[in-house]
Amino acid sequence: MGARKRLRAEMLKETKMKTAVAELRNSTISPRKMRLVADLIRGMEVNKALNILQNNAKDASLSLGKLLRSAIANWEQKNEGADISQENLVVKTIEVSGAAMLKRIQPAPQGRAHRIRKRSNHVTIIVDGVK
Repeated sequence: MGARKRLRAEMLKETKMKTAVAELRNSTISPRKMRLVADLIRGMEVNKALNILQNNAKDASLSLGKLLRSAIANWEQKNEGADISQENLVVKTIEVSGAAMLKRIQPAPQGRAHRIRKRSNHVTIIVDGVK
């Protein structure tokens, strides 16, 4: 391996050590409702984001709170020697995307039927340690 390639690989390895990822798959809340809560904590410091999620009345805040705690635990696992109280952990990115839809039929008047689409989502949180 060349010198530049090795230096680049070491730099990427260092940046990956600062970040931690957590994913939530097939959550039964619709992506639109989940994005409302996700927008509240995007770019915030982790403790402040946990407080906001804990005091929010929406159902999506419960699952996002658990996911954020999982991302923090993943960061602690990567950085065993580091103290979380001294690090300034930030929610770097939070992405909510659509998942599979359950399609149901609701009876309607005069022999008709309406479609009901029960949406679900995938959420990815990346927590970054910034000093």
